[in-house]
Amino acid sequence: MILENFEELNASQKNMFARTCLRLLQTGFLARDKHDNKDMYYFLISYKKYFDEYFEIMNYEIVLNRDAGAVQLLHQDNQNVLRLNKEETMVLLILRILYHQHLSDASINDNIVVSIDEVHTNYDALELKKKINKTDLVRVLRLYKRYNIIEPIGDITKSNSKVIIFPTVLFAINTASINDVYDLIKRMEPVEGSDEDEETN
Repeated sequence: MILENFEELNASQKNMFARTCLRLLQTGFLARDKHDNKDMYYFLISYKKYFDEYFEIMNYEIVLNRDAGAVQLLHQDNQNVLRLNKEETMVLLILRILYHQHLSDASINDNIVVSIDEVHTNYDALELKKKINKTDLVRVLRLYKRYNIIEPIGDITKSNSKVIIFPTVLFAINTASINDVYDLIKRMEPVEGSDEDEETN
């Protein structure tokens, strides 16, 4: 039991356990290659049984993809679902598509890096009734930075700046194939402009 073994940890380890739990509850994701996630990611791997037992009490599950270097905290009853508006959903789907497109060009140790202008161009290419302006795009990208989906490189307000897309996007858009992502976009296009929200884990 975690309570029986927890006292065996030193003060630094207990602090890291608490910080990692809090980060997972705040963001839902950890990305190994995000600078402020790395120590937490490897600590979680080393003490995964502690985390599994702790979160099981609250009906959460730790989903770990070692190959991708990504962790998701998933609630069994979908209680940790983030509600997204149409713009936020479309940007997330575009990030998932760009991740897939660039993955074939990257080596196994490379991060997927795209420009903010590339995200904007792909959004405009959807030919939706409502375009996304620069201010709103920056707001949405900052949202996904907070949830460990991306990491801006440089000034996020400049179109030529770049962002790293982390493998956590695979958890955020949990589909069997990239074609499913395109299908999601097609289904959303006719209702663009409505105020309905979408959900994501």
